[in-house]
Amino acid sequence: MTETDKRVPTCPATVAIDADERTRIRALAEHSHAVITRHQDDGGAYPASPTFSAYRGYAWLRDGSFTAEGISRYGDTESANRFHDWVDGVLRGRREQVDRLVAAALRGEPPPADEMLPTRYTFDGADGSDPWWDFQTDGYGMWLWSVVTHADRHGIDIERWRRGITVAVDYLLSCWDRCCYDWWEEHVEQRHVSTLAAIYGGFTTVATLLDTRRADAVRTAAEDIYDLVREEGVAAGHLTKWLGNSAVDGSLPACIVPFGLVAPDTELADTTLKAVAHDLDVDGGVHRFTADVFYGGGQWILLAALLGWNLAARGDTDGAMRHLRWIAAQANDDGDLPEQVDHHLLHPETKAEWVARWGEVASPLLWSHGMYLILADELGLLATEEP
Repeated sequence: MTETDKRVPTCPATVAIDADERTRIRALAEHSHAVITRHQDDGGAYPASPTFSAYRGYAWLRDGSFTAEGISRYGDTESANRFHDWVDGVLRGRREQVDRLVAAALRGEPPPADEMLPTRYTFDGADGSDPWWDFQTDGYGMWLWSVVTHADRHGIDIERWRRGITVAVDYLLSCWDRCCYDWWEEHVEQRHVSTLAAIYGGFTTVATLLDTRRADAVRTAAEDIYDLVREEGVAAGHLTKWLGNSAVDGSLPACIVPFGLVAPDTELADTTLKAVAHDLDVDGGVHRFTADVFYGGGQWILLAALLGWNLAARGDTDGAMRHLRWIAAQANDDGDLPEQVDHHLLHPETKAEWVARWGEVASPLLWSHGMYLILADELGLLATEEP
């Protein structure tokens, strides 16, 4: 189909580090697994953060899909299965709603954003009771990628989640090209490159598992996404934050690994990673974007892991280890990883207003711990013995 009509392989690197550092890395991995599984809801949902006022009681498909990937790589198939069971159940319960949304789109009457599926759910699969920036499509593509990748890794029959998969596919086919909020729940008026990449990754990962009609439709949509991003989502040789923009975003490396919209060995991948590092990487910690004012615009654990993951996949183990070490250094005395840290705020004058609104930065953030597991595994450091 395209240069990236193949899954990005997972091939852990071999990293030469001393025994003490390997022990510390493994200890934080064990703690990360414990944090994630201790706070996993009985029904399978991964809460974004168990203590943060705006996050507790809610589960995002975006956060959860990456958290489940980290747990799957760690080898805890039961926990990851329970999460995917939960998403599957939530989506099966939305079958009629999605059918109505699809029918409206086919009539040329796209529903307003507030009628679309939410980006976060309560643990029992309901919509939230408080207002949120809800219309975000990336999480549904991420879940398709995550559930199939997990099933392939552990030899699990995908039939277990097929009904939920078809709901997600039908929903995305009806709205993938619409403007929506981005990963950071901002700019609903734009079409975001990282969002399109997540949908592309979901479509290309799941295509061979679908019936002929759906398979043809997702392959066509993936080709359209590929062409659209090349035409409108590239400036100065790198991917951009949204179509027609020139800025970069810390989520852009995901367009390369794991979602495969850009092949890792291309000039576009190289230039994009360099642009993200140049604009957003400080001492191994990665900002979301230069105009970020959320809690002052700190450095995000999960984005450091995402950039490190991409470097590891390209064979730059030294660069990837730089990010892994930075992440490990951000753990508090209990070993918990926050959402972001404030060592290098882009807009420090804005932090106080967020603290007053929601309290201190979320910690622990399960997505941060999940991404740490992914990067440690990509570097071959989750094994109990040195490779």
